[in-house]
Amino acid sequence: MKKFGVTVSGHIMESQRLHPEATGYLTGLLNELIVAAKTISAEVNMAGLADILGMSGDINVQGEYVQKLDEFANNTIKRRLAASGYVSIMASEEEADAVAVENSSGRYTIAFDPLDGSSNIDVNVSIGTIFSIHRATNSTPNEADLLQPGRRQVAAGYIIYGSSTMMVFTTGEGVHGFTLDPSVGEFYLSHPDIKMPGRSKYYSINEGNRNYWNPEVRAFIDYLREEDKASGRPYSARYIGSLVADFHRNLIAGGIFLYPRDSKNPLKPSGKLRLLYEAAPLAFIAEQAGGRAITDDGRDILDIEPESLHQRVPLIIGCKHDVDTAERFFKGEMNETS
Repeated sequence: MKKFGVTVSGHIMESQRLHPEATGYLTGLLNELIVAAKTISAEVNMAGLADILGMSGDINVQGEYVQKLDEFANNTIKRRLAASGYVSIMASEEEADAVAVENSSGRYTIAFDPLDGSSNIDVNVSIGTIFSIHRATNSTPNEADLLQPGRRQVAAGYIIYGSSTMMVFTTGEGVHGFTLDPSVGEFYLSHPDIKMPGRSKYYSINEGNRNYWNPEVRAFIDYLREEDKASGRPYSARYIGSLVADFHRNLIAGGIFLYPRDSKNPLKPSGKLRLLYEAAPLAFIAEQAGGRAITDDGRDILDIEPESLHQRVPLIIGCKHDVDTAERFFKGEMNETS
């Protein structure tokens, strides 16, 4: 007989029970995301059969071609959350402007990347959904509510669609991972209280951009590649090119991910990754798991005051020891011979 464990809904309800002041609204919002995740997961798994792979022909606000699954994921999340009553306003990677929920008194805002890594859809690499939740501070939907620093997040997480579908999230009380059992359509607790290893085994960066990095980033990567048994170097390179997949592996196995700014694309001088719905939520998860996230000039990702919905930032995220070391390089306190 199959033995079932703790479901994600049961875990969320138990957490709510331990906080008598809780209203249940955040619980309801997370449950809506769970349903959306199941729907998207089913579609991802059927992609090759359902003629949903490939480009839609549209270009999103980032100037990138929109994949058909991007559209499906975006619309699925928007429809569920707009009808839920829990959200007043949303921001999506696929939408140029904030999406206000009409006639809503929702207490929360959400920013999300509906399908991170979608350029990898056609080659069957793991992709995912990332989300960031804040409390609304205005009585009516207001874009300013979305422009809050990551430090004020009340919940953040991601769903990774790979060899299995897994949901990882935090509400500020540790990080927990739940794996979808497709036979019953339920997420079960598989990774309780995830903690990043103290230091990394792996580094993840697109080394094809090496010539465009600043000298401090190059020095840090050279340091990671040097042999020094006492410090566990050299590190092994592991780079998928799908943020969710790279971060998830490093969260579980121990690693540092870097997407620094570079001189390759003058139209993106501040980096490539988006603050609100990529960097900030993953930074919240990393910190709750004992890790850290900074920019390539040493700013803490969670303390950055957002200026626009699609603001880009450099991102260095992973095990605290290694992010701290990277920061020392970026500030000129170390070099590859240190």
